[in-house]
Amino acid sequence: MLKLYAMYLSVIFLVQVVSAMLGFVFRHEVKKSLKNNYETALKQYNSTEGDYRSHAVDKIQNTLHCCGITDYRDWTDTDYYSENGFPKSCCKLEDCSPERDAEKVNNELFGIYQAYCLSRAITNNQYEIV
Repeated sequence: MLKLYAMYLSVIFLVQVVSAMLGFVFRHEVKKSLKNNYETALKQYNSTEGDYRSHAVDKIQNTLHCCGITDYRDWTDTDYYSENGFPKSCCKLEDCSPERDAEKVNNELFGIYQAYCLSRAITNNQYEIV
């Protein structure tokens, strides 16, 4: 029974080592895939309940305290921005009312997160690889 347990732990350890090596080898592909999927999610964002992509974008931006892929101006290319402005998930404060005017947001900093999500996601997960 002890040998079976040791074998089971060895298999789990090997799976983790192989997973870590594959993650390291394919990290650039993962980054590119994450960026492409996040761009697609931003373009299809509509903030309705039940839309899993919009919910994922909101969750990422709220959790990582970021806005957009490279910066908050990524939202200006979306249909949502042209109709509603920035989403609430870009706000630092609860009572924030995002504005559509990028120059006004940039100059007066109406509580829009300046960090971008792709960098935050990679930086936050960088130490989990080891």
